[in-house]
Amino acid sequence: MSDVFRNARRLFSRIKPVRVPEAPARSFRDLWPGDANRGAALLRGEMEVLGSTRMLDGWGPESGPLLWRQAAHGFAWLRDLRSLGSDAARVEARDLTEAWLAQGANEPLANLPEVAAARVSAWLGHWDFFAASAEEGFRRALMQRLAHDGRRLAASLPDEAAHRGALMVLKGTIAAAVALGEEAWMVRALKFLPAELERQFHPDGGHVERSPAVQLLAFQDLIELRNLLNGSGVTAPPQLATVIDRAGQALRLFRHGDGTLALFNGTREEPASLVDLVLTQGQAKGRAPLLLQETGFHRLAASRTLVIADCGAPPPGRGADPATGAPRGADRFAHAGALSFEMSVGRDRLIVNCGASPAGDPAWRDALRSTAAHSTLTLADTNSAELRPEGLGRRPERVEVERFEANGAQWLEATHDGYRRTHNAIHKRRLYLSENGDDLRGEDVLEPQGTVDQPCVVRFHLHPGVKAVLQEEEGGVLMRLPTGQGWRLRARGAAIALEDSVYLGLGVEARRTSQIVLTSQGEPEGIQWAITRVAPAEPASPPA
Repeated sequence: MSDVFRNARRLFSRIKPVRVPEAPARSFRDLWPGDANRGAALLRGEMEVLGSTRMLDGWGPESGPLLWRQAAHGFAWLRDLRSLGSDAARVEARDLTEAWLAQGANEPLANLPEVAAARVSAWLGHWDFFAASAEEGFRRALMQRLAHDGRRLAASLPDEAAHRGALMVLKGTIAAAVALGEEAWMVRALKFLPAELERQFHPDGGHVERSPAVQLLAFQDLIELRNLLNGSGVTAPPQLATVIDRAGQALRLFRHGDGTLALFNGTREEPASLVDLVLTQGQAKGRAPLLLQETGFHRLAASRTLVIADCGAPPPGRGADPATGAPRGADRFAHAGALSFEMSVGRDRLIVNCGASPAGDPAWRDALRSTAAHSTLTLADTNSAELRPEGLGRRPERVEVERFEANGAQWLEATHDGYRRTHNAIHKRRLYLSENGDDLRGEDVLEPQGTVDQPCVVRFHLHPGVKAVLQEEEGGVLMRLPTGQGWRLRARGAAIALEDSVYLGLGVEARRTSQIVLTSQGEPEGIQWAITRVAPAEPASPPA
């Protein structure tokens, strides 16, 4: 950041003292449901964040991984306590808040702008739940901290982060401005909002982080921004309505037939009811788009069969905040899953990626970020991108895709150069979906500029609901969906095996599942494979 910006922010932070009212000038209502099970866990002192559960017994670096601690300081967990609807939950919310004011308020992570912004929004959105009927001293302490955070947020604009955190800072600033009647903060936030919307969202509506989970959260941010401005009588910039419309349509692309999200780049399934609610609140209408050109995702759909494929380059990085270690780049949740895909049939998932644990221990988190945890090709047991705590190091620089359609059939031809530096090779993947949806065919080829003589593996991770049997005589794997419908995978140019895998798409425990593994020694013709529906007359599993 330039010295000019630093000096401007210091000057802004010295503006006249903030008048702190006894209560927010306007009432707020958090729009989103909590989870009663997580709320009950909080009453036992346990906090779950994205599948990672820890004791909430401290606020410092020793209490847990970075993202888990960010969530603790951000107070979105108030939703989970509110969902219990009990006096015990209200008392616990106050007790935890008092503990934070006494022990956690001065932690560097608590003052990170995106964390402070999340906290401002959470406190104001749950004021009636945990603060309105509290004793005067508690309310006064909350309002003083809200004024402190709001002032710092306004001074921090524009935020340095290249990810959703910068959008959260604007939202928190506007919420604080409305609650405290600080018109200067509102003017400052509205000045930067149009440019931030353009920076955060591609023209196709996809978010720059290329994560379905972040797409959902950022869309919620947009809805809250719209409601904050409309509720306070402030005219929103015209770009906001346009981006809301586009972002809602983009979110639809990531939904499987069961209404939950595809597992790319730090994403877990998320309840279909929540996705439905967010789309309704955002007034997002229409059908899912077939592609997000700039964001780099494609959707192949025929009859009841759906394929969602990652055909885009990772977003840029920006290192980490020196004081807290928090990532600043849009690649903070990026996985090494170039050209991976997921497949579902009706409401049943068939081919998946392994999921994510972004708030878990680093080793477990990065295992799920690895190329081997995705339904794609891995060369010589090497990730297609280098995994770092703050994002990615080496990464695919050129990811290209062409899409074709004819007579109802659809196919993609995509390449990525993530193995160019390590093995002088380009991965090329073709996907073809027949017009009736009963036949998905693929080809994975390495195009070396030298000679690739190391083994490559193509993996197809199966959803835990799928039962699979290796048919050695027929050279394939028979898969059965929960409905009983059968599908078979066959391959050419590779040895086929059925191995153990894990799935962490929801819940706190990894579920055991299987993966189909195709292993080749880098033959020039590549690996050809086909997933075809088994005729109803053919048994979907071997006889007992």
